[in-house]
Amino acid sequence: MKIGITCYPSAGGSGVIATELGHALADRGHQVHFISYSRPFRLEEEGRGIRFHKVKTVTYPLFKYPPYSLALAVRMAEVARTEKLDLLHVHYAIPHATSAYLANQILGEERVRVVTTLHGTDITLVGSDESFFEITRFSIERSDAVTAVSTFLARETRDTLHVRKPIEVIPNFVDPEIFTDQVDRSFREELALEDGPVLMHISNFREVKNPRDVVRLFARVQEGTQAQLLFVGDGPERVPCRILAEELGVLNRVHFLGNRIAVHRILPIADVLLLPSTVESFGLVALEAMACAVPVVGYHGGGLPEVVRHGVDGYLAPLGNLESMIEMACDILQNKKLAKEMGSRARQRAVSLFSTEKITGQYEALYNQVLSGGSTSP
Repeated sequence: MKIGITCYPSAGGSGVIATELGHALADRGHQVHFISYSRPFRLEEEGRGIRFHKVKTVTYPLFKYPPYSLALAVRMAEVARTEKLDLLHVHYAIPHATSAYLANQILGEERVRVVTTLHGTDITLVGSDESFFEITRFSIERSDAVTAVSTFLARETRDTLHVRKPIEVIPNFVDPEIFTDQVDRSFREELALEDGPVLMHISNFREVKNPRDVVRLFARVQEGTQAQLLFVGDGPERVPCRILAEELGVLNRVHFLGNRIAVHRILPIADVLLLPSTVESFGLVALEAMACAVPVVGYHGGGLPEVVRHGVDGYLAPLGNLESMIEMACDILQNKKLAKEMGSRARQRAVSLFSTEKITGQYEALYNQVLSGGSTSP
């Protein structure tokens, strides 16, 4: 197949999954064309069935903001026509599904099928805003097929936007051959980490991720230990976290690593991954940690319970209950046998249910269904 993929090129989960899906599809012999305003975060060099098509926006005095969605629609139509695409797979509803609809209006009888994958904040935050409510629902309804990364998100989409279009749940995935439980000792030395337990948090440092709760938790957990905290990622909450760590007297034990592509090298170093998000529509970083045999401690909410089983391969505290998270983290750090058993079960679950090979096959089956005319109407 000839597949166009559009995603945000940032380090967020939707961009990562879209990029890794493109890699997996190319490995299976498909031609994949990425269409975005810059190269996606984890996109490898072009070749082996992958091409990148940059969207160029126009700066004009009358435009307060460059009309990216329109430029994207035109670029989608151009690539679909010149590369003879079979379908467009757009990740994140706004503006990608809208731009795909406009691209098909440009193409007319040459229109291509559109698969829209919902990832989370495109529904729970952007789509539910009154400014985007109608266009989000319209764009989803006009897609040939719609998927969501969790049952929670599919339900939230139906309830919040009153969408009648069938939504198929296809979860996020991880490559267990890349994300393994093998610790790279040289990398630990490269980071100049001391002996002792390592707690880790990986996110885009937005307020919904509650990274300051991670600092507060660490300040309590590290007392009397040689524990260290690794922050991976970047965003608006990074500086406030650094200030809070200094106020609590733990800054010397906190490492800010910034955005890293090779998180598969970093994760196995951790003894526990902390994920105190207000809501996770899936929790990709939790799955990646589990594949590395790292137990996850987070808040119980959203789609995270579909990934992490409380008391089996991690712990989920009541939403907002930091004291419970502290107790759960201490339980893992103080019981090496429990930590090892949880980690082993976590990796087994990641490999058996969420492997790249398994989930890519589900997307291929959906593509074939759509291309054979099996799409559904509202």
